[in-house]
This record gives sequence, structure tokens and C-alpha cells, in this order.
Amino acid sequence: ASGIILAVVAIGITALVYGAVALLVKMDDVGLKLAEIGRLAATRSLGLGMVKAMPYVLKVISIIGTAAMLWVGGNIIVHGLEVLGWHWPYETIKGIAKSVGGESGFLNWVVTATLDGILGLALGLVLIPIVNRLIVPVAGLFFPEKKAAAAH
Repeated sequence: ASGIILAVVAIGITALVYGAVALLVKMDDVGLKLAEIGRLAATRSLGLGMVKAMPYVLKVISIIGTAAMLWVGGNIIVHGLEVLGWHWPYETIKGIAKSVGGESGFLNWVVTATLDGILGLALGLVLIPIVNRLIVPVAGLFFPEKKAAAAH
């Protein structure tokens, strides 16, 4: 029964996310149409406002999305290291979160998420140059057609 509930929730969340993305992708088109063919001045103003707001909306979404990826990536690394027997990062982050935010609760979560995000950012800053300067060139030796395609 819990598997069915999990599947239903997963499908629902997926539909919600894809629906939200579809609305965002079409928001400027809808706004442009409202601005062009709206019968009322308020409708045309709303449409123009939607078009003008899109760059800011997308900027905010990109910032939130980047922060979420850093947080989730850092959290995956922290938990993975703990499962593999290296408990120091997990215990350190949990200890700091507990000392700042108590045993549990919102503040504890914020501290944990922030520290996981900082770890994710630090790892990314270390790994991106390694990937670009070592792994990509070596992969290009084995897959030259992909290297040529990436250059275009």
C-alpha cells in the first residue's frame, strides 16, 4: 500500500512540476497576447507586466534552482560519506545545526541545508576545473566526434 501511495505522490508531484514549468514557459506568450488583444486597459497592462516581469522571474528561479542543486548535491555527498563510514562531515554539520537551531525544527533545517549547500558549492568549485582540464580532454581521446561537436 505504501508503494502505491508513493507512486501516486510521485506522479502528482511530477505533473505539478511539469505544469508549473509549462506555465512559466508560456507566461510571456500569454502576456504578449493579452497586451496585444486585451479589450480593457487593465488586461493590456497585465499582459505587458507579465512580459516585463519574465526576465526577473527567470532570474529568481535560476538563483533558487542553483541553491537547491547545491543543497541537494551537498546533502547527497554528506549522507553518502556517512553510509560509507566517514561520519565526520555529517556529525559536524548536525552538531553545528543542533547548537544553532536546537534538536530539530526549522532553524536546524536551515543551518543543515545552508552547510550542505556550502559543501556542494566547495566541491563544485574544486571538481569543475578537474573535469574541464582532465576528464573532458581524456574523454575526447576516446570519443573524438563528441569533442568536435562540442567545439561547434
